[in-house]
Amino acid sequence: MTIAEDVALPPDILSAEYLSDPYPLQRVLRDHYPVLYHEPTQSYLLSRFEDVAGAFRSPQFSSRNYEWQLEPLHGRTILQMEGTEHSRHRALLNPFFRGKGLEKFMPVIRENAMGLIQGVVASAGAELMDPIARSGRADIVQDFSTWFPINVMVDMLGLPKSDHDRFHRWYESIMASLNNLAGDPDVTSAAEVTRHELREYMMPIIHERRSGDGEDLLSRLCRAEVDGHQMSDEEIKAFVSLLLVAGGETTDKAVTSMVRNLMDNPDQLEAVRRDRSLVDNAIAETLRHSGPVHMIMRQTEEDVTLHGVTIPAGSTCIMMLAAANRDERQFADPDRFDIFREDLDVAKAFSGAANHVQFILGRHFCVGSLLAQTEMRIALNLVLDQMENLRYPDGFVPHEEGLYSRGIPELLVEFDPVPPA
Repeated sequence: MTIAEDVALPPDILSAEYLSDPYPLQRVLRDHYPVLYHEPTQSYLLSRFEDVAGAFRSPQFSSRNYEWQLEPLHGRTILQMEGTEHSRHRALLNPFFRGKGLEKFMPVIRENAMGLIQGVVASAGAELMDPIARSGRADIVQDFSTWFPINVMVDMLGLPKSDHDRFHRWYESIMASLNNLAGDPDVTSAAEVTRHELREYMMPIIHERRSGDGEDLLSRLCRAEVDGHQMSDEEIKAFVSLLLVAGGETTDKAVTSMVRNLMDNPDQLEAVRRDRSLVDNAIAETLRHSGPVHMIMRQTEEDVTLHGVTIPAGSTCIMMLAAANRDERQFADPDRFDIFREDLDVAKAFSGAANHVQFILGRHFCVGSLLAQTEMRIALNLVLDQMENLRYPDGFVPHEEGLYSRGIPELLVEFDPVPPA
């Protein structure tokens, strides 16, 4: 049955058809069901850019949903805070992810990126992997992107490099739990074990660094103070747990999608290779066109009426970021990846004034947006430097997976090997 024939029926975001290729069905939602009650999730779906962006900026929508959605997994984090509590925590965190605070960690980011590409670190276990740049082939996901942001985070926190594998295992467990739509009890049980293990690991370290003078991110968080307030041990532990997802999974998927998008558009790949000032264009357009986070939940604080539909107070709303970022009312030919598009403001794409919604907007704009930009910028430059004549192996076709977050599980590439120095 074609979309045109089926237009009277609202798409089901949990259907196999949607999971296989959500973008055509997102257009149906935008055009015919901009506000839709979805019975299986007992949530209202918002899919147009103007509505999603407006909700993020409106006090009618809060993040109280995280009390049941994320707090059991991470503990209480900044994501669910509102008002003075949120402002205070944001003021505590912002200095470490902006300006000179972020510049301090640039060597850590570069070292991890180069180490993975050149085989200085192991992807698993003690043995060094073959240097990617000299091999002429790689899986961008397994060899690089799934490790890169996690390793950066561990090193920024000043934790032992020998714990990279441990944090990667915790990361995979948490992500499996967040995507456990079928309610697999084994996945839920594994996530509970992860939460316990992470707490037992972090709390003694946090306690020790309270009285230290280290310059790593964890030590500085332990000492940070705003208006006489400090983050508690539990809040710092919860933030570290959140970083595994917010700082790991998003950059992991975004880096892979960025490489795939450029490979699928060879003229744009070569343009960026020749002119590195276009790297930020490639990053911003990837966030708009194929950003890793497809859905974010919010809760209504009062009755809200949109497009003739009244959403009762206390309702869960699913903000469909990917659908909003491909809204024809906001972007011309939105399904086309185009680093030269004139309707995406690259200069503001990593700030609260962005005209895409991948980083959210308003008071909960992503604290780590500039860290993500920096990691993606370093990653892409390194891929361009080390992988000449980048191409897919014969017969390989990349595909996306995921619902709330979506990415490419495997990205096999070939390229001209870099000769030994």
